[in-house]
Parts: sequence; structure tokens; C-alpha cells
Amino acid sequence: MRMCQCGPVASSTPAPAEAYAAARSRAARPNLTEFVSGLPFELDGFQRSACSALEDGHGVLVCAPTGAGKTVVGEFAVHLALARGQKCFYTTPIKALSNQKYADLVARHGADAVGLLTGDTVINGDAQVVVMTTEVLRNMIYAGSRQLEHLGYVVMDEVHYLADRFRGAVWEEVILQLPEHVALVSLSATVSNAEEFGDWLVTVRGDTTVVVDEHRPVPLWQHMMVGGRLVDLFAGEDEGGELQVDPDLVRHTRELERQSAVWDRGRGRSPRGGNGGGNGGGNGGGRSQTRFRPPSRTTVIDRLDRDGLLPAITFVFSRAGCDAAVGQCLRSGLRLTTEDDVAEIRRIVEEHTSELPQADLAVLGYWEWREALERGIAAHHAGMLPAFKETVEELFVRGLVRAVFATETLALGINMPARTVVLERLVKYNGESHAELTPGEYTQLTGRAGRRGIDVEGHAVVVWQPGVDPVQVAGLASTRTYPLRSSFRPGYNMAVNLVARLGTEAARDLLEQSLGQFQADRSVVGISRRIDRNVEALAGYEESMRCHLGDFAEYARLRRQVSEREKSLSRRDVAESREASAASLRALKAGDVIAVPAGRRAGLAVVLDPGVDSDGDPRPLVLSEDRWAGRLSAADFPVPVEALGRMRLPRRVDHRAPRVRRDLASTLRGTGIVAPGAGRRRHRGDAVDDPELTTLRRALRAHPCHGCDDREAHARWAERASRLERETEQLRQKRAATTHSLARAFDRIRALLGERGYLDGEEVTADGARLSRLWGESDLLAAECLRHGAWDGLEPAELAAVVSALVYETRRDNGPVPRVPTGPISEALTRTVRIWAELDADERRHRVDRTREPDLGFAWPMHRWARGESLAAVLTAAEQNGSELSAGDFVRWCRQVLDLLDQIAGVAGRSGGVGRVAVQAGQAVRRGVVAVGAT
Repeated sequence: MRMCQCGPVASSTPAPAEAYAAARSRAARPNLTEFVSGLPFELDGFQRSACSALEDGHGVLVCAPTGAGKTVVGEFAVHLALARGQKCFYTTPIKALSNQKYADLVARHGADAVGLLTGDTVINGDAQVVVMTTEVLRNMIYAGSRQLEHLGYVVMDEVHYLADRFRGAVWEEVILQLPEHVALVSLSATVSNAEEFGDWLVTVRGDTTVVVDEHRPVPLWQHMMVGGRLVDLFAGEDEGGELQVDPDLVRHTRELERQSAVWDRGRGRSPRGGNGGGNGGGNGGGRSQTRFRPPSRTTVIDRLDRDGLLPAITFVFSRAGCDAAVGQCLRSGLRLTTEDDVAEIRRIVEEHTSELPQADLAVLGYWEWREALERGIAAHHAGMLPAFKETVEELFVRGLVRAVFATETLALGINMPARTVVLERLVKYNGESHAELTPGEYTQLTGRAGRRGIDVEGHAVVVWQPGVDPVQVAGLASTRTYPLRSSFRPGYNMAVNLVARLGTEAARDLLEQSLGQFQADRSVVGISRRIDRNVEALAGYEESMRCHLGDFAEYARLRRQVSEREKSLSRRDVAESREASAASLRALKAGDVIAVPAGRRAGLAVVLDPGVDSDGDPRPLVLSEDRWAGRLSAADFPVPVEALGRMRLPRRVDHRAPRVRRDLASTLRGTGIVAPGAGRRRHRGDAVDDPELTTLRRALRAHPCHGCDDREAHARWAERASRLERETEQLRQKRAATTHSLARAFDRIRALLGERGYLDGEEVTADGARLSRLWGESDLLAAECLRHGAWDGLEPAELAAVVSALVYETRRDNGPVPRVPTGPISEALTRTVRIWAELDADERRHRVDRTREPDLGFAWPMHRWARGESLAAVLTAAEQNGSELSAGDFVRWCRQVLDLLDQIAGVAGRSGGVGRVAVQAGQAVRRGVVAVGAT
């Protein structure tokens, strides 16, 4: 017997009493009756309850699983607004959802009745119904827009986005500041603290009906794929109604786990070339000597196809992994489409990509991408070109693409349900470390499975491999814990807008009403308990690290100081070494014989042309012993390169001719020059000569605890104690700051803004008014740069490069130090960083959230693009500069630069100075792939 996660199914034949009640309801709610009459389906109970409450004059909060049909309630709000002669704003968290909802509402109500506002797109903005991103509505409120007149309803789709670390505050700003007469329709994914969220909405918005429905309209079955077998996770329910994990599955996977452990200890024998999935999973008796390997992606998709379980989304948690999965499927010859499908796919592809420049198609990987689509296979992740993502989304919804490999961002984005969701791993990188999926994340990902009105049931499949416990998977699948936590914090832009609109005291009162403060006030008891437990644990740690020779805590602090200093010097050493390598490359001459130290081209090479690229960086053209000819860069030389000898070259060398390469390579090998061994090290003079590090190391060796036989065991306990002390101190600070915490943070921000001239007591100054129109993570830094003329005198391409530092964020913290163009760009960036450093010092002093340091990693690509270079040249330059930049990433960052340039033009004035240059910079950036589909 299989068990699914679903609620009771209502009878399709109503009792007489129910029929009578339904008739009375239709009479009492004529708008709902009219609305339902135009639907091709019957409303579910939760949908009818929410719509009824809305027609009765209540605000509503609807929490229901993905695919349950929450948006019907939002569409009823649109219907009510149109019927009553009022306006309705339908807000979404992302532009793609706004575009999709706009198309849906236009199809239902006509283009004249519906508008779209997404910041860079304005369509019929004065319409009775307007779809917009939540930020647009927030900006309208602060600006006192006339469009708020006659507003009767605001739908906040995906309202659980208010937990988003970076953008969540926008939702609370809107909820708190909408006029009282506006009915709020909040639509959320299932959260475990819906009642708490509802209590807060009642507090700040008045009468609000909370409708929670945990029933999935399409039942969800849970499976594990072990080798080539698809096995049900649950075997039934016990007497108490609890789901029970299939005991045969548990026994089988534990036996495979044991065999894998034996193999890893070196006692197994494996025939080379064992297949990637069948052998280890096909023998339950423990006699197999073949190491278990999870099934290949092709095997998984092929099995799902044979079982009628496509279309499927496989979550991979890595952009590179998604692309690699598509490549594996293509190489295997997998095809999931018919000839008719291919013709329709090509038509849709052309429709979405016809505006892409032909010259860029190769660098975009267009042909490989289209080939995969024609076979019914695709990737979907944030690094893709927007036009590519939108094509994949449409093809998947239409059933033409049947296997998508996606990162977890798909679970938070556009509507792309599938029959099956596959999870390859239960661990993902969270930006800081690899962490196990939470029950909430598992529920959100698998919630994509099961298409309402199409599938009778949905399926979630976890691919088993050693280390995965079916009991653990069952816990993830059966736990419904997904709390909604506020991320609300006052910021600079918010502060000046609140003071301008409400005054200081009213603004403080408003912040006290936020969900963030509401939840903080409830959390004090739990924080105190955690502090007590940590203090008790610390006492045990301190006892375990006690040393009979001396104060081990003092010794541990010295170790940490040594480690931190070594890391700091290492970072500086990498930057200096790269500059030294570049200088040595500039000194090379044609005919010099050098050694390439590592990589595919390791060995001797002769310099054919010591040229430089268009940015002035050395890019010598060389020929290697194995006849390869190409250009190298400083990144190929961890230490400076030296000429090992000389070789006579012909007057003209055509390195493209195979015969020329063969003859030169033969001559190179005959010179008798030998490449040095691989033992050369990167110069580490800083670490050796640094007086601070030398003093710390001497103090460490001189400490009594350095001679302890149990030193390393004590050190492990000391490290645990250090981590727990940091956590406990953070908890104490959190407890002390909990009551009135947001209002106090607001006061500290006001103090800083007052010192810098953005506020004058209760008044917003002219500089403050400009700050009120700058939105973003680095709003005050942008305002300060404009105020101090840090960007004056720049050309358009130079300005685009400089302002990119305020929006770009490198994906890797340990990447190489980025190069920046010399001249005006370097000088402007230096001024920008200096202003940031001064601001950072003030933020530390006032104890406010600090502005992120400018990131220079996008300045080179941005400058080259804005001055008219091709996409291929820009992406190649970015790669040489150490940046992992896909075409999709490039477009995404360009559009963020465009957004900031538009804000600068609006603040500084478009007719002259930096404002006029910002307009020109925007025009230079908004071209080619960046301009395609910019909605």
C-alpha cells in the first residue's frame, strides 16, 4: 500500500442542507456568483471561503500549497474592483511574474482595463487594474502618487517574500503604509506560523480573515531511486496514522551502504568500466563486489519516461551541474520529442530569440541550447540569458520540453509545475557552507510536482547514494515546518522617506508595528533559554581545554591571531605575485624560450609575439613543444616568468600554418633547453619578513601551553568554545536589543544622516530629498558620491564602469583580485572606495548596518561593453580577469547598472553634468543582448 500526502476528498454530491446554504450564499454574494459563473471549474473550499470574506469587506490572508489555486482569490479581487468602480493593484515579487500575470488579466478583461508597471516598463499605467512589482507600489506610497486615488484592493502575490533577506522589507513597508480603507489580499505559500502572521495583519490592517489550506489538490507520492529501481518511500500508516518508511527499502540501502564502506576501505574489487547505476543496486544479497554508483542522469530520465512520469524537474543546486546534465543527456542520444514537437519548438525559439544579434549566437551557446530544446531537454538557472529562460519556461509549460535541470531558484519563481520532481542531493550550498535541506526547502522544491487539472498525482523522487538515509528523507517529506520570519530593518532611504511623509515620532510608531518587531517581542523567552544552555556547555568546554602548563584560552587567542595574519598576508601576496607576473611578461621578446609552469600547456614554449591586448595587459603569443599556438596571460604564471634561452625565428611566422608550427616545435625541442622542475614556489616573502607575524609566532612558541602533549586536543575544545562564545555574545546582544529594537535602529540611522546633512532635525534637507529617490543596497553611498562630485567629469562608458561597483557582487569571496581600467575610472573608483571607507567608519560608530564595500569585479566588462565591444570580447576579457561570468549573469548585472544609472539621471537632472552622462551611459549599455526582452 502506498501512502500519499493529501487531505480528505469532499463528496461531489452536496446534501440538501448544503445545497440550501449554497443558494443563500449566492444570493448574499452576487459578485462571487457572477465570478464563479465565468470559471471553467468549481471553487475549492478554501477559495470560496477567502472570496466570500473578501466580498463581505474583510482583508484576507490565504496560505495554501504551491499549485493549489491561491491566485483565484487575487483574480476575484480584480473582479470586485472592476464591478465596484475601484482600482486594484496586483503586486508580484519579480518582473517575470508581473509579465505573466499581466498577460493572464489582459486575456480575461481586455487590454484597456489592465496596465503594467515594472520600473523599466510602463503600459497603460492609469488603468483600473495595474500589475506591478512590489517596489513600484512602495515608491508610489512614498511619492504620494495620484494613482493611489480610488484604490480599493491590493493583491500581494507570494507575500512570503517578506522573509527575503534583501528585499523583504518592501512588503512590510507597503502593508504598514497602505491607506486603511484599502483591502489587502495576501497570498502565501504554506507556512507553519500562518496564525502568527494573521495576528499581525489584524493588528496593523484591522479585520483580516485567515484561510489556511494544507490539502494538496494533486496528491504527492514519495519515492527513492536506488540504482535503476524506483521504490516507494512509505509502506503505509501505523495504528496512530503515522506514515511508516518501507522497511525493505531501509534494509536494502543499509546493505548497499555497508558494501560501499567496505569498498572505500580498500577491501573491494571492482571490474573497470562497471556501469553507473545498475550493478550496485541490483543485488540485495550483499554478494556484489562492484562499487555502487548512483544512476546517471540519462538513466533517471529514461526510467521516468518509461514509467510515464515526465515532464520532470531535476534540482541540481549548481549552475554548472545543470549545464553538465544537459550535456550528458545530449551525448547519450536521449530524445524526448517527436518531429511535430521539433517544428513547434523551433517556432517558439525563433519567437523569443529573433532579436538576438547574430554575431552573439555562438558565444551565447545558442546552437547547443537549441539542439537540447529540440530533444526536449533544458537547463534553467540564474546564469542563463533572460530570453533563454523565458523560452524554456514557455516550452515546459506547453509540454514540449520534458526534462529540465534547475537550481532551487526555480522553486521561488515563475509557474512551472511538473509531473515529477527529482532531487539528486539533499545538501546545497547556502552562500557560506554546504548545508542539508530543511523540511521547508524540501516541501517547496517537491511542491512543483503535480499539475492541477492535468495530473492525477505528482511524484517526488530522491536519488539514493551512500550517505542518504531513507528515514531522514521521510522526515523531510512528512514535516510541515516552514515558518515565515520577517527580515524588516530600517535603512537610509526608508528613514528619509518616513521622516518626510510622517515625521519622526509617527515613523517610530510605524516601525514598532512591523512584523519584525512583533516577532522579536515574542522571541525573548526562547533567546534566554538558549543563552542558559550555551553557558552551561561553555563550562564543560573550558574544563576540557584546561591545561596544567598555563592559560590555554590565551594560547588559543594567539593561534587565531597568527592564522588571521597569515591569511591577510596571503591575500596580499596573491595580488603582488600577479602584478610581478604581468611585469615579467611585458619584458619578453620574440624568440625568448620560456617554461609554462602548469595546465594543459605546461612545458617549453617560444615567444612569437610579445603583444598586449586592447587594455594594455601583456598577452604574448607562444608556440609550445606540442605545436599548440595561442596567447597566454598573467593568470598562467603563478610566479614571474624568465627567459631560459633564445631561439632564432624566421622573419615572418604564420603560426596558423601546421607546417610552420611543426618545424618551430621541432627546433624548440632541439635547443637542448630543459624546463625547470615543478618545485618552484610562489614568493612568500611577506609571511617570512612580516614583523607582526614574527612577533606573534615568537609569542606562540614561548607560551607554556605550546609544549603540552595534549595541545591539539585542547585546541579543538578551544575552537568549539570560541565559536560558542561568539554565538552566545550575539544572543546576548540580540536579547538586549529586542525591545523597541527597530525604533532604536531608526534613531541611530537618523543620527548618522543628521551628521551628514541629510536630515535637519525633523526636516529632510535637499540632499535628503535626493537620497529619498535612490533605491538599493548602497543608496547612501550613491548619494554621497553624487554629493561630493566623485563621478564628475567621467565619460559615459567610464561612469557605467564606476557605478557597477555599487551593484555588482562577486559570487566567490576567494577569487583573484580584479583589475580595473587605469586613468579616470581608476581615480573615480578610488574616490568611491574612499567615501565608502569614511561612511563605514561612521556606520561602525553609530552601530548601524554597514554598507557593502564596492566590488570592482564588473568594472572592466562593463566599461568594455559600454564603449561598444562585442559580447564575445567582453566575456573573454572577464574570464581572463578571473571572473566567472555567464552571458545571463552579464545581462543581469548590466540591467542592475542600468537601473542605478536611471536613478542617478533622475536625481542629478538629465540635462547636464553627471545626470546627462548617466543618460548617455544608459543608452550605451542598453544594446544587443542587454536590450533584448528588457521588460
